[in-house]
Amino acid sequence: MSLDPVIQNAIISVSNKEGLTEFAQGLVEAGVTIYSTGGTRRHLEEASIPVKDVTEYTQFPEMMDGRLKTLHPKIFGGILCRHDREDDMSAIGEHGIFAIPLVVVNLYPFEETIAKQGVTDAQAIEQIDIGGPSLVRAAAKNHAFTTIACKPSQYPEILAELKSGGKTSLGLRRQLAAAAFAHTAAYDAAIANYFEKDDENAFPETLRQSFQRKAVLRYGENPHQQGAVYAVPKFAGASLVDAKQLNGKELSYNNLLDLDSALAIARGLPDVAVSVIKHNNPCGAASASTLAQACEKAMLGDPLSAFGSVIGMNREVDAATAEYLSQPGLFVEAIAAPSFSREAVEILTTKPKWKSNVRLMEVGPLEGQRPEFQSRWIEGGLLVQNTDFAQDDPSTWQVVTEAQVDDSMKQELLFAWEICRFVKSNAIVLCKDRALVGAGAGQMSRVDSVQISIEKAGDRAPGSVLASDAFFPFPDSIHQAAKAGVQAFIQPGGSKRDQEVIDACNEHKLPMIFAGVRHFRH
Repeated sequence: MSLDPVIQNAIISVSNKEGLTEFAQGLVEAGVTIYSTGGTRRHLEEASIPVKDVTEYTQFPEMMDGRLKTLHPKIFGGILCRHDREDDMSAIGEHGIFAIPLVVVNLYPFEETIAKQGVTDAQAIEQIDIGGPSLVRAAAKNHAFTTIACKPSQYPEILAELKSGGKTSLGLRRQLAAAAFAHTAAYDAAIANYFEKDDENAFPETLRQSFQRKAVLRYGENPHQQGAVYAVPKFAGASLVDAKQLNGKELSYNNLLDLDSALAIARGLPDVAVSVIKHNNPCGAASASTLAQACEKAMLGDPLSAFGSVIGMNREVDAATAEYLSQPGLFVEAIAAPSFSREAVEILTTKPKWKSNVRLMEVGPLEGQRPEFQSRWIEGGLLVQNTDFAQDDPSTWQVVTEAQVDDSMKQELLFAWEICRFVKSNAIVLCKDRALVGAGAGQMSRVDSVQISIEKAGDRAPGSVLASDAFFPFPDSIHQAAKAGVQAFIQPGGSKRDQEVIDACNEHKLPMIFAGVRHFRH
């Protein structure tokens, strides 16, 4: 059995004061007496909202610089009392305890604190909330009678229910309780991860992850699979999860995967850059002096595959780029970019045949936070690794052939090497004039990837450079590429047959660089 108690008293103690003034004013108008502490009380008083100090009610002062303020039986008795139990109600009455059917608490900003440069252990420890989680958990446990709010986004729904009778429904209270336990679980996980992580071990003994569901998708990779997207709490970087959708249909599971790859490539390329993704592999990518030029070069990388592709850009989409994409014969599923000019949005949503369907995703500046780790589920477990954001240093590259490379060719090889890390292994890319002209991806044999990249490049293969994500196990790929007109090679090196491969390059009088590092994308 449960009751829906009339809410006459509330305790409010929040770190995040977003929306608090309006919410508290609504509570006062609903006849609720507010009890509060420290900074929250001062915030409400400055807004001329009637508020009572918790210490006046408990007759016990705040102590230890605020470490001790709400941990008191008169607080927890009012929150935990069961309104359908005569002994509970008699007990609180006997000890002068008020029922507190509404608790509004969010926690000290621990994660924000430890994200700052140079934060000390002492500073981090002071942001470990004790009273807050206790209040949240007590209210959530007693949700049959007590309403718990731990996020500003919950305030409007609570006020809406209070306006119709001064109560909240059990359905809402149960929903809020679930959110509250998730909130404290994520908070505790962040603290545990902080103490377990050290300079010698980047991976904690127990991996605790907490994500917030952002959306339920139409389906997963296939229509018979369900799908959803979850957000990493407190992630401050540019991402598709938090992007603003300016136009188009709902994003699918596959759209998000492809857009994420498109954005990652464009972000990593030099200068103004565009990438074109199809089935999670780049079929086009280019750098140029203007975005429109880069877009045209990228779309010409593999025009057949580019039909129905998704595009990533590392600059604001301007009118010239939008005009190029709107020409007859092109079809784009989605575009991700830091921003879109007003003119570009107007063009893309009115001119092409696909105007109403194209998803325009504005992700914001690309210079912010990037994910530190990557994870992939396998049967019975989870694989975790550092994300491969390693910056290549061309000054460490070794030219291993008799033929040398000049600065211009070295820049072409650098571009090809950057593209190669985003192609599924075995990966071979051919690049020319800082544009991808042919890619061989995901083949079981490296020589097959070479052949596919040459076929994709066609008459653009002569004069191109070739990048391979791993070493060549045999010289056959070199002979094949040289016959097609490839002018230079870059690869990690490290094969037992490296000398045979070098000899093949020398035979064709072509230069090869050993980068000394592998960028596999499995």
